[in-house]
Amino acid sequence: MSLEENKQIVRRFIHEGVIGGNLELIDELCSADCVNHSAVPAARIGTAGMKRVVAGSRAAQPDQEWTDERVIAEGDLVMIHGVRKATWQGESFRGIATQKGIRVAVELVHLFRIAGGKIVEHWAVRDDLGLMQQLGAIK
Repeated sequence: MSLEENKQIVRRFIHEGVIGGNLELIDELCSADCVNHSAVPAARIGTAGMKRVVAGSRAAQPDQEWTDERVIAEGDLVMIHGVRKATWQGESFRGIATQKGIRVAVELVHLFRIAGGKIVEHWAVRDDLGLMQQLGAIK
């Protein structure tokens, strides 16, 4: 796969899968034994776990929007940096009670490893502190 093809896989995962809510796309874009290093242990391995994480994100933020800031590919790695905006509908975040209906904007960096045209590994860095401040969970 070319670097551009790898970037397209990642863009589709973010824009159509996560933001668009097409969980079936995860089966197409991810290997059956993909590893999501940023997920809780119970959801770390496989497409079912990846779907669980995406579904949880969408339940808390059903009206998600994503703006790509940059997409960089090198070798088998693709990094996408962007801003996710949404209206928070979750009861809590990281075990801390939150209010619903708050509009939030969070910067994220996702790193994907692609092999054979499929996502095989994922890491994420998210501004959880900024999100918790926006939700009023901490000052």
